[in-house]
Amino acid sequence: MKAVVFSGTTEGRRFSKKLAALGAEVTVCVATPLGAEEQGEMAGITVHAGRLGPDAMAALLTGADLCVDATHPYAVDVTRNIRAAAAQAGVEYRRLLRARSPLPEDCVVFGTAAQAAEYLAGTKENILLATGAKELAAFAPLDPARLYPRVLPTPEGIAACEAAGIPHRNIIAMQGPFSCQLNKALIEQFHIRYLVTKDGGAAGGFAEKVQAAAETGVQLVVLRRPEEVGETEAGLFTHCQEILKWSH
Repeated sequence: MKAVVFSGTTEGRRFSKKLAALGAEVTVCVATPLGAEEQGEMAGITVHAGRLGPDAMAALLTGADLCVDATHPYAVDVTRNIRAAAAQAGVEYRRLLRARSPLPEDCVVFGTAAQAAEYLAGTKENILLATGAKELAAFAPLDPARLYPRVLPTPEGIAACEAAGIPHRNIIAMQGPFSCQLNKALIEQFHIRYLVTKDGGAAGGFAEKVQAAAETGVQLVVLRRPEEVGETEAGLFTHCQEILKWSH
């Protein structure tokens, strides 16, 4: 069985390794060298690093038995492209979902980063942006001196901060997920009053952010997760076992 896993997430790494252990021939696609570094090396797995357009995705999927989309829950455009590429290549597409987190009652929730930025425009205190480099442009209209973005320690992450006019002393370039203690230390160090985050689930350290916000009294601002349909890791793994059983 040949499977292509579009990954860059904890679930994608875990699932691709379980598939390879079953004897499947797995190609894992990640967008960045950092994703490849996190994936690591394992027999039965070939890693492809670099962003792909729909046509390149379809070419990579040609001859595969299964396409597994294990990309981040907020990577809506990527998921759309993968689904289209699988259809183009005539390969079965399956979406691996990350479980949602319960949201605390006292958090404020918005559908987009722009809406969150609009809400924050009416405030004066410091903001810890734990939403990733891609969302930074939406917060650029706010006073950059108030913004403390936590981004991946990559040239792209730093460049996104610079493009948004963030002072270098405010840039927190680190790779998560982070403990509650570290979140609290950053909140206290930079006198944070608002913590903006996505519901990244357990793999994204969401619970630790919720706890840190509760224990320091900062306002938690959550970007709502896009609605999507898919299946659990256990359900998809069972499906793969069935495919392998029939292919022998």
